[in-house]
This record gives sequence, structure tokens and C-alpha cells, in this order.
Amino acid sequence: MSITKLIIGSIAAGCFFVAGCYVGVRPASVEVAAPEVEVGVGVEQPLPPAEVVTAAPGPAVDFLWIPGWWGWEGGRWAWHGGYWGHRPNRGAVWVPHHWVRGPHGGWVHSGGHWR
Repeated sequence: MSITKLIIGSIAAGCFFVAGCYVGVRPASVEVAAPEVEVGVGVEQPLPPAEVVTAAPGPAVDFLWIPGWWGWEGGRWAWHGGYWGHRPNRGAVWVPHHWVRGPHGGWVHSGGHWR
């Protein structure tokens, strides 16, 4: 075997080896928390009355009963039942979900949250 063929063969093998071992670098993904957004759905139907529920005693002192609320889903009102929510800190107060009349008529939902 000639030295030229040996060198060319070594270079070709080296290229295949390097190409086969290439590792691409992907850019890091960054997750950004979306702010809470209130969306007006322009619901024209009046809000149904809230369901009355008697909650059992809470699982612990730092839990608060989060009352149920009406949501607009699929073109109709849908009830979301209440639940025991864990208070994030001692002074936290729950601001319940509520609906208000929008500036152009209809109803606009304001989501419940801890304050």
C-alpha cells in the first residue's frame, strides 16, 4: 500500500469519525411565567345563583375553604365546586372568583387569588 493511499484513507476515516461524533448545541429554553390576565367573554346570559355548600371542617388550621364559582365554558355556564386551599402564608386572604358587568355589556370574569 502506498503512503499516499494510507494518508488519504486515514483522512477519510478521520472525517467519518468526526462527523459521526458531532454533537449539536441546542439553545437553552427559558420559561417565562405568564401574568394573570382577565378575559372578557361578553357573556350575555345572566349569572346563575351560586350553589350553597356546607363545608366539612378543614384538614388543618392553615387551610381555607375556597367557594365554588360559575365559569363560562362551551357556550354555557358551568359550576366549579369549592375546595380546601392551602393558605400560602399566615396573613393571606382569598379574593373569590367573581363576575362584573363589562364596559360594553355582558359579563367579565375576575379569577380568584390569594392576596
